[in-house]
Amino acid sequence: MYTRILVAVDGSHTSRRAFEAALALAKSTGAVMQPLYVVENTPMYFEAPGYDPSILRNRLVEEGKELCAEFAVAMAAQGVKGELIVGEASSLDDVSAVVLKAAADFNADLLVMGTHGRRGFQRLILGSVAERCVRQATLPVLLIPSAAGKVSEDA
Repeated sequence: MYTRILVAVDGSHTSRRAFEAALALAKSTGAVMQPLYVVENTPMYFEAPGYDPSILRNRLVEEGKELCAEFAVAMAAQGVKGELIVGEASSLDDVSAVVLKAAADFNADLLVMGTHGRRGFQRLILGSVAERCVRQATLPVLLIPSAAGKVSEDA
């Protein structure tokens, strides 16, 4: 039985499905849940006149706070307790490292995440965040596919 569930969210359709799955599981087991939104600071390899990376970073932080507020309402409606946090990746700690550290800090006994998020270009180069988490995790990881809950047209 799970008592502490960390769910990684990024605002994508798949991460919302992961949140819903984690919420249902937390409600049925009485677990505490911690949604985590990670701001990815993508390095810029070119110089652009007038480019200010803080504008994008600040918008991503704001999006994380908006998701946290939305998810707090959903958790309260289901009677699920938990703290919602926004983390930040850096050149030293990529998104998967931040997720796994947050799971360890929360003492999570389950990590829930979607198989495809908003990091498509990076996936082509480095492998997906979900794949890296699965490979490096010391706790069970529940992956929710992007097609979860969809009804097949052939059915």
